Amino acid sequence: MAVHTSQSVAKAAGEEITRGPSRGRLRRALATHWYAWTMVAPVVLVLGVIIGWPLVRGVYLSLTDANERNVARTIGANHIEATYEFVGLDNYTAVLGDPVFMQRLVWTVIWTVACVSITFVLGLALANMLNRNFRGRAAYRMALILPWAVPGFVSVFAWRFLFNRDNGILNKLLEGGGIAGVPWLDDPTWAKIAVIAVNVWLGVPFMMVALLGGLQSIPGELYEAAEMDGASAWQRFRHITLPGLRTVSMTVILLSTIWTFNMFPVIFLLTRGGPGDATEILVTQAFREAFVESPRDFAGSAAWGVLILLLLMLFALVYRRSLRKQGEVW
Repeated sequence: MAVHTSQSVAKAAGEEITRGPSRGRLRRALATHWYAWTMVAPVVLVLGVIIGWPLVRGVYLSLTDANERNVARTIGANHIEATYEFVGLDNYTAVLGDPVFMQRLVWTVIWTVACVSITFVLGLALANMLNRNFRGRAAYRMALILPWAVPGFVSVFAWRFLFNRDNGILNKLLEGGGIAGVPWLDDPTWAKIAVIAVNVWLGVPFMMVALLGGLQSIPGELYEAAEMDGASAWQRFRHITLPGLRTVSMTVILLSTIWTFNMFPVIFLLTRGGPGDATEILVTQAFREAFVESPRDFAGSAAWGVLILLLLMLFALVYRRSLRKQGEVW
């Protein structure tokens, strides 16, 4: 009996020693940084309500057959209870088995890669130009940041007017030069070019400002030493500028990819996914399922949304792993 008792006491003591350090660190962290935790708690709570609850609700709906005919609704004084049922992964099977999903995915990837690539190149070029001392630099900076300051829907409506086939300024300029007007928003190919151009115009200011900050953090002594050693401008750019911008570049590319992948306003307000469905991306298709097509398929739309989230999470994980292999900490 004494042996068993001593073994129990030793086991309990061992468990306490194992748990003790972690609990002690947690208590010390709470005691030391209580003010920070207090300030962060409301933000966490709000994010949990605004993001967490809709996410959980969306995942749940994606596992049902909910549509506008069987959800809970009130008509006049009568309240109709929900009658939708749990169907498991049927919605995901239907979406993944639909050729439309692959069509939307391919165009979404092309749209994202094109927008992010062009935006990064233009932002890097403009950041290098604005990083030099020249007269009127502040005015140029303000002019280039202007698209970022204007609300997105206002910018898109302005571009929609510019792209108008009959009265748009762009076609008027072309016709004034003896060139036939371009069906910017009526032809599938031109419509894709148009939405990419608008999204690039909206995204360049953010990319430029972020990269400009990265450029200004690179020590000038490195350029001076390289120039004294006879390095050309291209060599200085390749061996000093690009490595110095690696951390900033990786971050802004990731953010820009996520934003572009989900860039609903540009597609919806400029072309509404048209002509036909030529410019529909995954997020606009999810919107169409829930609010345009009849009967509105809430469960199917939720499945599209969850798949979009999973694709972005997969991309972020692969991206993070590739950065870690390159020695970047993120």
